[in-house]
Amino acid sequence: MELKSGNIVLRPLRTKDAERLVELANNEKISRNLRDGFPHPYTMDDAKGFLQIFSDQDPVTFFGIDYCGEYVGNISLVMGQDIYRKSAEIGYFLGEPYWNKGIASEAVKLITGYGFNTLGIIRIHTGIFEYNTASMRVLEKCGFEKEGIFRKSIFKQNKIWDEIRYANINPLFDKG
Repeated sequence: MELKSGNIVLRPLRTKDAERLVELANNEKISRNLRDGFPHPYTMDDAKGFLQIFSDQDPVTFFGIDYCGEYVGNISLVMGQDIYRKSAEIGYFLGEPYWNKGIASEAVKLITGYGFNTLGIIRIHTGIFEYNTASMRVLEKCGFEKEGIFRKSIFKQNKIWDEIRYANINPLFDKG
């Protein structure tokens, strides 16, 4: 299962991604924008454990992002449960050398289309830390709308922050 657009390919994660994942993910600029389950420093054990969990999915919801044939990050849809089973939370990270190249925006568009058209998802949502304006721009370019602010809901870097909530609704169900 691969999703493609130009030089960008979303493909299943591979165990051989471990070394490159450590290289890209062991960066405080990455970890400060993600939940604490994404550790810093990021070690080979972290990468191997992560890849072991997500290397054999059906359906695939965690993807490696390749740019010009090189692994540069991850993107995922975490499916909701119970009454939220038609919703998913999007999450992504891109190695710092690949920022500001349009890669994240294209990856978000690809996985959003996959979620809506293949997985039958109605709503894709996420929460962004108030200081991560680059990720907010990515989401807005991809049709996500700001739905609200969860005031003082995040404790990160020993500070309290707002979380900005974004969502995109499958156009088949968005009647106004």
